[in-house]
Amino acid sequence: MGIKIRPKDLATKQAAAAVGQGLLIHRYTESFARHGITASQILLTTQDVIHRSHYQNAQRTLLRLHALEVVPIINENDTVGTQEIRFGDNDRLAALVCLLIGADLLVLISDIDALYDAPPKSANARRISTVDSVRDIDEATLGGAGSSGVGSGGMVTKVEAARISTGAGIPMLLTSLEKAGQALRGEDVGTYFSAQPSKKNSRLLWLAHASTSHGRLVVDDGAIAALIERGVSLLPAGVTSVEGEFSAGDAVEIVSKTGVVIARGLVAFDSSEIPQMLGRSTKELARELGAEFERELVHRDDLVLL
Repeated sequence: MGIKIRPKDLATKQAAAAVGQGLLIHRYTESFARHGITASQILLTTQDVIHRSHYQNAQRTLLRLHALEVVPIINENDTVGTQEIRFGDNDRLAALVCLLIGADLLVLISDIDALYDAPPKSANARRISTVDSVRDIDEATLGGAGSSGVGSGGMVTKVEAARISTGAGIPMLLTSLEKAGQALRGEDVGTYFSAQPSKKNSRLLWLAHASTSHGRLVVDDGAIAALIERGVSLLPAGVTSVEGEFSAGDAVEIVSKTGVVIARGLVAFDSSEIPQMLGRSTKELARELGAEFERELVHRDDLVLL
């Protein structure tokens, strides 16, 4: 195509993807055929894991391919994706696909052979062999995108993928291509992220990691304490303001007065309805506005803490 560097505009990126996807799957088909394996191509967008009907269709297709012993080559559908609906990186996509099919293990191959507690080139950098909880590595120095100028990931997205997969009860192994064989044989290379024993259900994991937020509900300190400590629903009385435009059923972020994101949930009212409800009890709202207002802004079953 005569393009020497990564395009900056979306249309050219998508045009390049349209050419590249065909070339890529052709190479995969040839490579797998040498081992007597049939390959296939699956292209996904976030809509395929956010919407229940799309999710189930993608799941059925992937499980059927597995039953037929066909290897699916899965990628983000860059030809139609936009900034608003993209997965954003293949690490996150891989973790969400693991969730989709109930995988036994997520393996991420990187140009760095493991997670380190400092930049890998540092003389004092130490490999982290096992991570029992992603929270344990919050203080680790995490790198950005690779030096090639092509990739969009980095160690930050690897850790986010681990957060998704281990939260679903699926362990993750991070290593380099050179050490992949050793890692899969159980040798002490790479970094192993242990699955969490108390896993979230798949619906809450979609909400936390695959949904797109359409607005914000700013809440007071009392509401934050209730959400975190008691696991209750979000009521209008604890909300101080609303930001953005959204409809009932959309995903919204629940934030503190200082802008810290506390949770994400599916809101029960349109953004235009909420201002008149702020700071008021559901009983009071029912008396003044009708019985349909005597309910939560975000029900606890539709809310996940972040």
